[in-house]
Formats: sequence, C-alpha cells, structure tokens
Amino acid sequence: MVMSAIDVRSGRSGVSAELVGVIRGELRAQADPERAPGMQAYMKSSMPYLGVPLPSVRRLTRAAAAAHPPRDLDDLLHSAAKLWRIAEYREERYAATELTGLRLATGRLEMLDLWREMIVTGAWWDHVDGVAHRIGGLLLAHRDHMTPLLGSWARDGDRWLRRSSIICQLSLKSRTDVLLLQEVITVNAADPVCINLV
Repeated sequence: MVMSAIDVRSGRSGVSAELVGVIRGELRAQADPERAPGMQAYMKSSMPYLGVPLPSVRRLTRAAAAAHPPRDLDDLLHSAAKLWRIAEYREERYAATELTGLRLATGRLEMLDLWREMIVTGAWWDHVDGVAHRIGGLLLAHRDHMTPLLGSWARDGDRWLRRSSIICQLSLKSRTDVLLLQEVITVNAADPVCINLV
C-alpha cells in the first residue's frame, strides 16, 4: 500500500519538522483571504485555499528548502510526505509537490511511491499535472523499470494514473518514447479526462 511506504510518524524530527513548519508558516503569512474563495471555486476544490498564487508557493518553498535543506533523500521524502498528508490548504499540497522537485530527488526511483500517492490522492488535474512531468524524468533515468510500469498505469482502474502515463512525456521532446506514448494513448482513447489536454 502506497500510504504506508513513507511513515511520517516514524519519529523523524529536526530538519523535516522544521522545514514543514517554515513552509506552512510562510504560506499563512502570505495568505490573501479575498483571493482564496475564487481560487477554490475555479479549481472546484473541497480543500480550501489560503489565496497564495502558485508562483509564490513555488518561490517560498524553494527559499525554505534552501534555508533548511533536507539532510538527504529520506529526509526530503519525509518532509514532502508529511506536508502533503497534513495539508489543510491546497497550497500546502502544491508546496509538497514543489519539494519533490528539488535536485536531490531528480531521477530517483525512491520518489515513485510518493508521486503515485500524490497522483491518486490528489485526483485532480492541478495535482496530477504537477507530478506527471517528474514521472517523465524517472522514465528517462530508468526506462527498464518505468516503461512496463507506465504500461500498467495506462490500464489501471484509477483514471489519474492513466492520465499520468500519457502526459508524463509532454516535456521530453526528442527523448519521447513514441511507442510507449502510442500504447498509453491508444488504450485510453475513450476517456476524455486522460486525453483532452494531451
């Protein structure tokens, strides 16, 4: 089960807890209560917004990670997983996704369980599309592992995993695995959620 792959209750503290706390504090400091309802309505989100624009979320997350850098990949995983799971506002989930884009995580298969969790539990295009290109990075770094996995995702009962199997290669340009892309599109041709924005 993906949810148990990274146990945020394992007693880890220090940098993980500090980084998560700093990000949450900064998000609240930049909150715009007048903007928040419109953002929530636009995204049709049951999770409320603080009213912080996405570029600001990304900027403050990177600044917090620079000031309180994760010790290692495990620390990064715990920080991002904790922030994702305890999120009270959608921007906290955006920040968790941004943390997983740190150079430390690039091309690392250890990130796969958390990214899958984010896709399945995020279950909406903003979260899914924010993670999918990172799956494309894993495909470039680990084709032997990722190619059959993405073929499996393309046939999964979860439409957001299916969508991810298609859009994960959007930014790969000449490095696109055309045969894989053809396969994942073909098996999902009847599902507009998967296909519409490709």
